Amino acid sequence: MKGNRLSIFVDDAVTNEPIPDATVQVTIGEAAAVEATKEPDGSYAAALPEPRPTGSVEVIFAIAAKKGDDLLVDSFTLSQNAVALARDERRWVSAGPVGAALVLAALSLGLAFRFLKRRRRTVAATSAAVAASACVVLAAVSFGEWRSTAADAGKPPPPPALSDAPRRLQDGSAFAAKTTQRLLDIRTASAEPKSVRPALTLIGRVIANPDRSSIVQSVYGGRVVPSEIAIPRIGQEVRKGDVLIRIEPHLPVADRTTILEKVGEIEQLIAVAENKIRRLRPLAERGAVPQGQVNDLESELEGLRARRETVRNSRSDHEVLRASTDGIITTAKVVPGQVIQPQDVLYQIADPKGLWVEALAYGDIDLNAPVEATAVASNGQSIPLSHLGTSRALRQHASVVHFAIPEAPAGLNIGQPLTVMVQNGTPTEGLIFPRDSVVRSGAGESIVWVHVAPERFEPRPVRVLPVDATRVIVAAGLGGGERVVVRGTDLVNQIR
Repeated sequence: MKGNRLSIFVDDAVTNEPIPDATVQVTIGEAAAVEATKEPDGSYAAALPEPRPTGSVEVIFAIAAKKGDDLLVDSFTLSQNAVALARDERRWVSAGPVGAALVLAALSLGLAFRFLKRRRRTVAATSAAVAASACVVLAAVSFGEWRSTAADAGKPPPPPALSDAPRRLQDGSAFAAKTTQRLLDIRTASAEPKSVRPALTLIGRVIANPDRSSIVQSVYGGRVVPSEIAIPRIGQEVRKGDVLIRIEPHLPVADRTTILEKVGEIEQLIAVAENKIRRLRPLAERGAVPQGQVNDLESELEGLRARRETVRNSRSDHEVLRASTDGIITTAKVVPGQVIQPQDVLYQIADPKGLWVEALAYGDIDLNAPVEATAVASNGQSIPLSHLGTSRALRQHASVVHFAIPEAPAGLNIGQPLTVMVQNGTPTEGLIFPRDSVVRSGAGESIVWVHVAPERFEPRPVRVLPVDATRVIVAAGLGGGERVVVRGTDLVNQIR
């Protein structure tokens, strides 16, 4: 309450979420009900009735909103001590100087009484005596009030009223006014006991799906030949069958000599076959030689010419490397003119929508049956996983477990480390809350903050077990139905 205005905050009883569409009717004491007006900060305000009531006053709030209606009855005390104190201070602030003036006036009147009595002016002397007596009485009263006020001033002042600033109370709980709660966007939630299997934490990394990824290698090796189009680079999207690069095969000197000798031998056979055909064709036209013999020689000649072209092309025919799958180039190790060896990995292609997670599991765990699993990225993003299989061969004394990512997020990269949470073991009964609701106290123990009053939060030490990437189960230290801070917990924990 500030001045003559009563501020009203209407929040959800479970989630602590502000309700901006409420209609609030306020009845204060015996006054008629008034409708509270909505303020820019989301609160509601109602003016106190005139004349302002004092003492214990009953207040009735009738709230109507889309989530439901509610009727609240409460009381508060309105005090006028501050006004009375100010009035008393104004009344007696000059009591001391006034008393001194009255004493001086009494002395003056006493001297005048003595002078007039010597002059035998009885009437004037009597008047001076009466006036002096009155000044003495008034001075005594004034000095008595002034001494009382001075005595009160010597007492220690009353403790100042506490402000709405957030603070840690003596019992360890935290005070946060409603304005502070809305500024920090604090939300709460309650839960009922459930039975769930706790999670096992594994260390994993992102790998490519073998069915939707490929590598590009040269079978023979050679020199990379520049083409008219630019060489594909990392991040470029390619389709299956797209030409990536051309390789000019590298032939040793001995192989080149052998090819030249083979070409010369074939050309010699071609020349012999051509001479035979020229000699036998006229004879076949006169019927001296069967025509079939000429046809055989022509077929032999065509075969020799084909063999010659094949041998010649073996020196200059380029090896064309194409993309085997659709996807994005993740690795490129090619520049024009580069000499490569056979089986060198030149390109790696992966589909960013088809990724797996490879995790290492130490110890005996049961991952034969399908289990629920989630992964947590370095930025806190939760990724659902589906179990694929577990290797029976150990790697670094650990079992290799593969998970598929049904819907891979856009920012996930191959090789990125992940924390994998796999539900495993005996079911445990407890309360399930978001992982962010559990923080560390100054002593290092796990605690949650319980919303025990509209503006008070109490820390509770708890024992928690992980459930998945975003949830934990409170196995001990908390009862069902209690409202726990699930958003803004770190900010409440920092209140001092």
